[in-house]
Amino acid sequence: MESGNTHTETKNEYTGDATLAIVAYLTIIGLLIAFIMNKDKNDPFAAYHIKQSLGLTLCGIAVFVVGMVPILGWIISFFGSLFLLYLWIMGLINAINGKIKPVPFFGNKFEEWFQNI
Repeated sequence: MESGNTHTETKNEYTGDATLAIVAYLTIIGLLIAFIMNKDKNDPFAAYHIKQSLGLTLCGIAVFVVGMVPILGWIISFFGSLFLLYLWIMGLINAINGKIKPVPFFGNKFEEWFQNI
């Protein structure tokens, strides 16, 4: 039998420091801190989750603006906020677990829209 490390890194797993990726999901200030700190490190895992978090933040701003419309906007804003909370939790869990996996529904679009960041 061959001895040694049997752990292999797959395309969707990250074994390095995931701190910046996690910080990116913690408030807008955390997103800005992660973005600025990642400019020096240039970590692709952190950059991936920064893009996902940026997309969620922009969607949150859009939901907030829609919520300014009386009655129908409030309803849409309420359900949109719950949906964004679900997406945020999924993104945070992926960052904690070291997975490069887009958030459901919009994650692939976020990758496309923010590819130059």
